[in-house]
Amino acid sequence: MRISEIFYSVQGEGSLTGVPSVFVRTSGCNLRCDWCDTPYASWSPEGPEISLSKIVEAVSQYSARHVVITGGEPMVAKEIRELITLFQEQGKHVTVETAGTIDPDGVTVELVSLSPKLANSTPSLEKAGAAWVQRHEQTRLQPDVLRAWIESSRDYQLKFVISSEADLIEAQSVVASIGIPILPEKILLMPEGISVEVMRTRYTLLINACLNHGYRLSPRLHIELFGNKRGT
Repeated sequence: MRISEIFYSVQGEGSLTGVPSVFVRTSGCNLRCDWCDTPYASWSPEGPEISLSKIVEAVSQYSARHVVITGGEPMVAKEIRELITLFQEQGKHVTVETAGTIDPDGVTVELVSLSPKLANSTPSLEKAGAAWVQRHEQTRLQPDVLRAWIESSRDYQLKFVISSEADLIEAQSVVASIGIPILPEKILLMPEGISVEVMRTRYTLLINACLNHGYRLSPRLHIELFGNKRGT
């Protein structure tokens, strides 16, 4: 399996913010988000091929019970289902961070962190080229797949990257398209941006939406603490 990085840190996003976790970042993605903050795992995938046993060994050197499998898009990685099973057999709490475009196909995890990509994620023609723009648009939203993940996992959260009122409206439309009741506190709003300064310009919009609809505000704690850099 191609691995971009394995590191130990505190979870920076979502309902488990602040929890010490080992992150396994796979390399490779089926999307090309314009604002992607991990291009080394998506736009230009980097990293060596590592066997499942070596990945498990690397994670086991840390005492954390929580393992976060992220990317890129981890569900495109070969043997990803086998890796999840190995961690669960060790008693790990497994979070999968995914855009929700690939069916779980029997996978059950302790927490699926779904991050459906809104229109603000679509790259420009100049940046990605026509083929990738078309592929991204056709792939980024899969309501049936989102529903399958929610129904198969022990817990879930829906995280949306928001920069404008239009993003909020689109996010609400995505939630409705899933077709099953979604508790408002399962909907997490994150500020778009890879710097503290930019993120803070989004907070008033997000706080008002949370107060009005019962959603949750998700900070991006790792950027607040460490900046936008690898291994955090």
